[in-house]
Amino acid sequence: MFRRLAIYLALTTLLLTSCIGEEQYEDSRIGIFESLWKIMDNRYCFFDVAKENYGLNWNEVHDRYALLVDTCTSDASLFDVLGDMLKELRDGHVNLSSMYGTSFYWDWKQDYPTNFSDSIQRNYLGNDFHITNGIKYTELSDSIGYIYVESFSGGFNINNLSLMLINLKNTKGIVLDIRNNGGGMITAAEKLASSFTDEKIHCGYMIHKTGTGHNDFSEPEEIHLEPSQGAIWLRPVVVLTNRGVYSAANHFVMLMKELPQVAIMGDKTGGGSGMPFTTTLPNGWSVRFSACPTLDAKGKDTEFGIEPDIHVQITSEDWNSGRDTIIERAKKLILDYYAKKADK
Repeated sequence: MFRRLAIYLALTTLLLTSCIGEEQYEDSRIGIFESLWKIMDNRYCFFDVAKENYGLNWNEVHDRYALLVDTCTSDASLFDVLGDMLKELRDGHVNLSSMYGTSFYWDWKQDYPTNFSDSIQRNYLGNDFHITNGIKYTELSDSIGYIYVESFSGGFNINNLSLMLINLKNTKGIVLDIRNNGGGMITAAEKLASSFTDEKIHCGYMIHKTGTGHNDFSEPEEIHLEPSQGAIWLRPVVVLTNRGVYSAANHFVMLMKELPQVAIMGDKTGGGSGMPFTTTLPNGWSVRFSACPTLDAKGKDTEFGIEPDIHVQITSEDWNSGRDTIIERAKKLILDYYAKKADK
């Protein structure tokens, strides 16, 4: 699995650096603008998705921002204009970095309900929870396990993941909370997901940019999730999501969505399905952008988020009383599964 990812990244780098040539632009404000616009035009992988979702016209963006560049009186003002241009892509993986800072697009999550409160979460974690590789876990009431994965930025150890699942072996099911997980390493997301399957599962596709056209892509290559070499959990799992789930965490949801004992609950994820790549402008500023799209098992793009199987919002009544509506619904779903099983 990890060897496959390394091959993809190597191929991506090869394609982007050797097969897609760049025009040369002078180190002037208009030259820097034209260089950035052209790099994105040649290499960015979500133009059609953006056009379908909100009507992006990249040529129109060029003409509109070219007029603004003419008004720039300093490199700092140029940086602001170029950062705003990149925000037209509405992609959290796209940013521009220089001595003036780094521009980011944050609206992918800021315009949505948070559906998460760490202070309310403490009512469920209590003071006697475990931590392994940055993952917090405990046993809730009604013999249900609770796991909170705040980030995929750190590598997970199979032995520690196995110990966590062994410690939860007497529970009926697991509420696996990844709300506000902004991503990290795809390898970490895959390692955790592999703990919940005992067979090889087809979970999606990856495609690569092969030319300068907006639709120049390779044939899709299948993404498979393979079982962990450690402990495997096959009882019910409810994965909790909100709009703050992004990048590698979005990838994790895509993987888990294909497992038969797993339900996704909460709000739509933030998306961010493209593997990022970084290159440099004539003046040394760096630009990072999505280069390789990932599709789900049905061939659907997940760049703008993955819908949960069960939509649940935290109610204002529960919020005010210190209850997490989504956790409570997840617990009920697991308990209802066993109640129905007992009735058969």
